[in-house]
Amino acid sequence: MLASRCLGIEVNKAAKVGIMTVGLAIAAYGGYRFVSRDAGSDGGYRVWAHLPDVTGVAPHSRVMISGIQVGTVDRIWLDGGHARVDIKMNPDTPLFVDAAIGKRASSLIGENYIVLTPGTEGQAQIPDRGQITHYIQEPSIEQLQGQVSDILKDVKSVTESLRGSVGTDTGKDQLEKILKNLAEVTEQLNETVKENRNAVKDTITNINNITNQSQPNINAILGNLRQVTDDVRKMTGATTGEGGKPGELRNAAARIDKATTSLESALQHADAVAARVDRGEGTLGRLTKDETLINEVESAVEDVGEMVGGIGRLQTVVGLRTDYNFLANTIKSYVELRLQPSEDKYYSIELVNDPRGLTTFEQIDVDTTNPNDPPHYREVRTVTTNAFRFSFQFAKRFGPFTGRFGIKESTGGLGLDLHLLDDRFELRQDLFGFGEQISPRWRVALAYEFIRKLWLLGGVDDILNADRRDYFIGLQLRFTDRDLKTILPFVPASF
Repeated sequence: MLASRCLGIEVNKAAKVGIMTVGLAIAAYGGYRFVSRDAGSDGGYRVWAHLPDVTGVAPHSRVMISGIQVGTVDRIWLDGGHARVDIKMNPDTPLFVDAAIGKRASSLIGENYIVLTPGTEGQAQIPDRGQITHYIQEPSIEQLQGQVSDILKDVKSVTESLRGSVGTDTGKDQLEKILKNLAEVTEQLNETVKENRNAVKDTITNINNITNQSQPNINAILGNLRQVTDDVRKMTGATTGEGGKPGELRNAAARIDKATTSLESALQHADAVAARVDRGEGTLGRLTKDETLINEVESAVEDVGEMVGGIGRLQTVVGLRTDYNFLANTIKSYVELRLQPSEDKYYSIELVNDPRGLTTFEQIDVDTTNPNDPPHYREVRTVTTNAFRFSFQFAKRFGPFTGRFGIKESTGGLGLDLHLLDDRFELRQDLFGFGEQISPRWRVALAYEFIRKLWLLGGVDDILNADRRDYFIGLQLRFTDRDLKTILPFVPASF
């Protein structure tokens, strides 16, 4: 009985030792898996890359992305003269073709780890045992040490300069003078503040009084600004309190938007019209494409240009003349209009008020039963009426002479003028009135321009008929259309 009880106690102890051993083994494996740098990379994939320097990187070193471990260094070896690093990646961390690799120091004792950038999503992934071709240039401990060394050299140069300037007796004297001057300046500044303390206090008091007195005005200004901002808000707001209508500025912007839309539509129509013109469609299109039509238009434009040019070159001369007949004691008036297309010719249109009237001849055949008269006879009557006489003549100049022909005072006539003294002296002769008398009417006159545009005339009228001969004297005002444009504003409206 006692033996069996001892055997049971030994079995229980052995079972407890076995269970504890298995538990410790499991805990040790879990701790290893937790601590091991290779943990999490089982079932992953491998990539590799060439690095210019792998100093401080050892197998099983960490591979990090943004501070998170995504793999471990599997192998470091020399491949064709270049340092090659084989990396074991976690299966859930893909790398793309633009991924990059670099080396970064983890501490100042020289330990380094590998850093990666995964690349751009959407690019092709790097396959298993693929190469990372991009490199990240990271600052190394050696570079930092070099920069620190350069800084220390600069500090050393500055301290040496200070020692050379301040460390000598001259530098000490100068420094003492500077400190003495600074003390004097501060003392004078202190005295100035003491002397002006009351003035400063009064100034502050005046400023406080001004601000207190101006407080109502400031409040009014702030109220006005508040009112202005409210008005601007109403003008620019989507709706206002007046029936929910939009603000004025917003309404104006809406109208501008509508106008812009209309302008865009008009521009589209203009583009369509321009396209039709470019294709030669329509009147304007044919005008730009049809050479025959273009030539015809050019010819018409040239003709119009010639006609307009001729009208532009046409010079209009107006003449107003009055004569006094000595023997008849009458006044004779002339109104003349000359159309002069060139220097050597002109057309003269003249309206004459002659006191002698207009004489015409009538031939009448009479049949009568009067025994005192022949049964058939012809009667010629001379009729003189108080009517205006009309002249229309063409004039052509040859040197100092000007010949004229046409209608002169409602009858056929000829004329010859002689021009002397730079055309300021004229000898005028007219022969007309054929049929009014036995001899035609011959008139000779002398004219002199004694004042610019004003002529003095004198002469003999109807020289060949002694019973009708008369002597006259007169004045004539002759000016061009430019002068007429000058005096037209001064003509009364009732004229």
